[in-house]
Amino acid sequence: MARQAADTGRHWYVIHTYSGYEDAVKEALMQRIESLGMQDLIFDVVVPKETQIVIKKGQPVTEEKRIFPGYVIVDMVVNDDSWYVVRNTPNVTGFVGAGTIPVPVSPDEWKVIKRHMGKADPKFKIDFAVDDHVVVLEGPFANYEGVISVVDEDKGKVKVLITIFGRETPVELDFTQVKKK
Repeated sequence: MARQAADTGRHWYVIHTYSGYEDAVKEALMQRIESLGMQDLIFDVVVPKETQIVIKKGQPVTEEKRIFPGYVIVDMVVNDDSWYVVRNTPNVTGFVGAGTIPVPVSPDEWKVIKRHMGKADPKFKIDFAVDDHVVVLEGPFANYEGVISVVDEDKGKVKVLITIFGRETPVELDFTQVKKK
């Protein structure tokens, strides 16, 4: 039974996994490729991740976050044998596609995924929002209270309106310099 149209060649395909098992699926699939001699049909296995900066205990920490939880991307030529090897890897629930026929990732989609994975500068993952009441933790405005007027996740900064001498003054601070009140 053909699982793919003839002569589709080498493409990236998306497989669905149980959420949280993406890295385990990648490792198991790489071992199966090696032990079953499938290197000429299955070339690479990727768990798309991006680097984010999160605040833990008041300190910025860099973490890798999965871009697509529950999905792994495989560079392969689909035939009955390669399909069987991937499909029967533990914690793989199936290929993304119509029925049992995998649909390859388009070149444009793959460019977007690679761009997200290749970002050198980590993004800030912060739970501040405009109009949040915050307290300044450090700097010349330590212990002042204010309201967030602007959140800039790319730069990791917030603009806080602090009342000084009876007037609201905008102050730009790092995410690490404020906490929610």
